[in-house]
Amino acid sequence: MHRSRLAGFIIDCQTEDLDAAARFWSGALGLPLKAEDDPVYRLLEGAPGNLHIEVQQVKHASRVHVDIAADDLEAEAARLEALGAKRVGNVKSWIVMEAPTGQRFCIVRPQSKDFAATANIWNGKQS
Repeated sequence: MHRSRLAGFIIDCQTEDLDAAARFWSGALGLPLKAEDDPVYRLLEGAPGNLHIEVQQVKHASRVHVDIAADDLEAEAARLEALGAKRVGNVKSWIVMEAPTGQRFCIVRPQSKDFAATANIWNGKQS
């Protein structure tokens, strides 16, 4: 048995000016920027449903991707592979996957305080 839930959205920006990109998305979404000094990420605070929303500087084309939080990354990857997803690779502490329809997404470790209370519980059967 393991748990998973939508963790949030990552706004991938192919840009040299991450701060300008983060200011744009902060204004567009009406979410304040969290003060932090990370070279490639800018966190937006106060998203509905305790979702994690961040702006990330990337080298690939700009896009938005979904993060799925799971307490057992390998079990979640296996569950999603059984649904038709493909594993693209492991990066640091997360797994990059690709949906059968081509969208890339990540399986990450839980970060929200309410993860256990709000996550789906999977008992090994696919739904």
